[in-house]
Amino acid sequence: MKTLLLTLSALLLLSGCAGKQYFEPEDTEDFNGKISSIDSEIQTFNRSGATLENGYYLSQDGLSKTALPEGFEFINYSNNTLIATNNKDKILLNDEIIEINDVVVAASIENDNLAMVLSNNTIAIYNTQEKKIIFKEYYQESIANDIRITNPLFMNNLILFPTLDGKVIVVSKNENKSVKTIVVDPDSTFNNIIYLNVVQDTLIAASNNKVIAVGTGNLNVQDYEIREIITSNSHIYIATIDGQLIKLDLNLNEIASKKYKFAKFYALAFSDALYALESQGYLIKVEEDFVKDTIYDFSFSTNAKAITIGNTIYFEDNYVTFK
Repeated sequence: MKTLLLTLSALLLLSGCAGKQYFEPEDTEDFNGKISSIDSEIQTFNRSGATLENGYYLSQDGLSKTALPEGFEFINYSNNTLIATNNKDKILLNDEIIEINDVVVAASIENDNLAMVLSNNTIAIYNTQEKKIIFKEYYQESIANDIRITNPLFMNNLILFPTLDGKVIVVSKNENKSVKTIVVDPDSTFNNIIYLNVVQDTLIAASNNKVIAVGTGNLNVQDYEIREIITSNSHIYIATIDGQLIKLDLNLNEIASKKYKFAKFYALAFSDALYALESQGYLIKVEEDFVKDTIYDFSFSTNAKAITIGNTIYFEDNYVTFK
């Protein structure tokens, strides 16, 4: 009996190992681009930036010149204002610490309005001059969230709040009240909004499972299992769970796609072409017409974190900028 159990265990182990499949391209090239150091690895990140293990942070302006106060993590760099949280009850605005008495997971600021999403899926506006909450609404609490939480977006007289339960709440700044709810993904387990942007008057929002485009008088929705999503000019680029790279127009019409068997993408960036960082140590460059591609050998640990800010991919304690 003991021998039988050992044999069964060995077979299960071997079948488990055999079941793991990895991206293995036949033709690769050495990457000859410049890789620079940031001297510390990424500790936490969201859609707008990252906190490094040494306390410094990454934002759209690159590596910070000063470290965050101990116990604080980067949320956003919004309108020349650093926003960070202690993940308990306080938020940092540049050098000022404000008591919020809730955990802030996303925030943006414009003039005196600090727009926040709290960990219990409450959205709120804090007025920095009046030093009080001037708007607050509660939504269904979300138990599980993708870490790539995106921040609220100011758009003319409106504030777009990405919720943790798959919605975008449109709030009027003049009236301090919600005027519209856009449902992106009401059904999935991990359905918080991971991407929110306005491109050429079209609102693009995505969860892990859906992407929507809201233009003048029209709403388009597509289902994808999304690993990563970015926009550039008038196009949307998606990396999917099953190894696809997809190019869409702003109406979510699929222009082109490429499939990389068993590929697991960590980050996307766009400059002269689409660049995709793959988990097994490859960088895939897809030309803008999606006809030609080049696969580079690119040293990257599968345990490391990676984030794209603009046309720069940060990974481990390094970064590469595509021009």
